[in-house]
Amino acid sequence: MTTLGAGGRPGSHIAAGARAMAPIIISILPFALITGVVATRLGLSAWQASVGSVLIFAGTSQILAMQLFAQGAPLIVILATVFFINLRFVMYSASIAPHFSGAPAWAKALVAWPLTDQSFMVALYGFEQRPALGQRLRFYLGAAVSLWVIWQVAVVGGALLGARLPDNWGLTFAVPLTFLALLIPAIVDRATIAASIAAAVVSVAAHGLPWNIGLIIGALVGLATGLGASRLTGRPA
Repeated sequence: MTTLGAGGRPGSHIAAGARAMAPIIISILPFALITGVVATRLGLSAWQASVGSVLIFAGTSQILAMQLFAQGAPLIVILATVFFINLRFVMYSASIAPHFSGAPAWAKALVAWPLTDQSFMVALYGFEQRPALGQRLRFYLGAAVSLWVIWQVAVVGGALLGARLPDNWGLTFAVPLTFLALLIPAIVDRATIAASIAAAVVSVAAHGLPWNIGLIIGALVGLATGLGASRLTGRPA
């Protein structure tokens, strides 16, 4: 029977996870504020923005879904956009699952709920020093839950501030910067370089298409290019 013993003081691993996430939390604060601001500028109340953030908890998907809804995009386009943007979480889950092998179902569900780009990256680095299942679980939750809490507070703050935040603050620029900071370390071989370049070129070229369809096309082309390059180089996809 698997135990979740921490192998030390349980609180120390939770605190370590929160400390590891702290610098990233600072960088995503403008992103969270913008999510709340966009919600109110599109006609949602602070309460609706908060509920949406708790249920979805995926910043880019939240913003794009709200923008597409405001533009009158068909439901199928909204769902397809959110699906392709969040498809990366399937890969994250497959990669992180072995680190929680043997954990009870409730623990795995607890891990899945706050999974984000940031918590995934921080967890993988932290797991190297934590061989015990309980240590990894507590470290991950310390990182992921701290991000979740701050994100919710910042989204509500952005929604309450709404249109009072001046446009010249350039907060929207924090969105691509956050993902670039996570993307660049992941470009490690020819396949990932090819996938990144292909996705970027196609996304920019198709930017004028309605309802952000160009983003979906760019993602598909990037995935296909990365898979093709990995097969040509003989490296695993």
